[in-house]
Amino acid sequence: MINGVMMQYFHWYIDSDSILWDQLKPNARELADAGITALWLPPAYKGMGGTHDVGYATYDLYDLGEFDQCGTVRTKYGDRQQYLDAIHAVQTAGIQVYADAVLNHKMGGESTEMVRATPYSTGDRIHPKGDLRDVKSYTQFKFPRRQGQYSDFQWNWQHFDAVDYDDLTKEKDTIYLFDGKVFDDYVALEKGNFAYLMGCDLDFQNRDVRDEIINWGKWYLDTTGVDGFRLDAIKHISAWFFPEWIDELEKHAQKDLFVVGEYWYNNIDTLHWYIGTLGGRMSVFDVPLHYKFYYASKSHGHFDMKTILDHTLMKERPINAVTFVENHDSQPLQSLEAPVEPWFKPLAYALILLRREGYPCIFYADYYGAQYEDYGHDGNRYKILLPSHRTILDQLLYARHRYAYGEQYDYFDDYNTIGWTRLGDEEHPEGLAVIMSDNIPGQKWMEVGKPNAKFTDLTGHVKEPVHTNEWGWGQFFCCGGSVSVWAQENN
Repeated sequence: MINGVMMQYFHWYIDSDSILWDQLKPNARELADAGITALWLPPAYKGMGGTHDVGYATYDLYDLGEFDQCGTVRTKYGDRQQYLDAIHAVQTAGIQVYADAVLNHKMGGESTEMVRATPYSTGDRIHPKGDLRDVKSYTQFKFPRRQGQYSDFQWNWQHFDAVDYDDLTKEKDTIYLFDGKVFDDYVALEKGNFAYLMGCDLDFQNRDVRDEIINWGKWYLDTTGVDGFRLDAIKHISAWFFPEWIDELEKHAQKDLFVVGEYWYNNIDTLHWYIGTLGGRMSVFDVPLHYKFYYASKSHGHFDMKTILDHTLMKERPINAVTFVENHDSQPLQSLEAPVEPWFKPLAYALILLRREGYPCIFYADYYGAQYEDYGHDGNRYKILLPSHRTILDQLLYARHRYAYGEQYDYFDDYNTIGWTRLGDEEHPEGLAVIMSDNIPGQKWMEVGKPNAKFTDLTGHVKEPVHTNEWGWGQFFCCGGSVSVWAQENN
């Protein structure tokens, strides 16, 4: 993905009355012209919540907005044909498409089964909190409206290992592990074993389950022609499954697929373990880098900027790093809420867009802005306004595709002000210098390898140009709490 840029083309609170697929079609060319090379689209299949379901409460993976299920034919984003038309428009514009695959769980079963199960506390998956007993669970998924089209596989309790709801007792804060089952292995060790997340948890120890998920992946590629996948909640699924899944899909499609997984954990060693376990077959979102941005933005000038990349995938394993500033889970009022403050986002995006490490991902709400209301974790209702950063993002995208090439020299040597330069290559000989400060105005002597050259700030934050000396060094400037991007002017 040399110089590629991904965009997450949705946020949690996209208006369900609008048709996202139809909105995307006329925007595809504009996004391509801006420098976006791939789009991660939201889950396109039927969720339990119908038109109000963001897509992560998965009901039927084969229903792309075609069948009258969960109270609707269309999904939150539109119907099947609108989805396929949007993919075609995006790919025609030269942009790749990555589908969001939610493979960990199913929700919204049509009928119940009586099953023997052992109760566990939600916070302790090692020690049972009671004896084996009967539970009544919604574990039958027969998809009567689809009537076996595309797949005749029907799900029952034997295809799952646990649920969190017993219709007999309606007890809260309890997970029920089915008799004869174990929680999946090679998963996150939070809570002792974090295989269970929500709904009816797929049992990846079951060969029939694995075969069905592989068959679905092949069908999805044949139906949509997508170029890859974003995999949801991978820390809850046995890690050993994904190399098999990717191998089968790539063999079927006869092409390489880009795959990135969401392993949400702020620990670089854990992410190294996971990527190593998969033999490097998958990229992973750089969650530690996101938290660096979050903490820096909250520190208001008291963060040690020279450490901003320490203990991140971007620095330690860039070939597998998808870098991001914000996403649908971290945005305000969401489950993993850790929003980067608006003032810091231009700095954060400069870090992921103008350096050579990692595969950057731009968030829809940061590009277009967003307004919504929801209840917070304290039970109060809030109105949220997320400002658009499109102007600066377009400037950074332009700088990336026009100037960000060649050798990279780092100047991460000051508590507040850091910078780096790109020296260009044969096809892009002009130089680039980036400087930012999270506090007071900053300045820094940096080498750009262009003697006696004139540089201007593409952001317009600093008006006066910089002239390099006979050795190709220049003194570059930035405003306080800001970033400046200095590009060489052609003589």
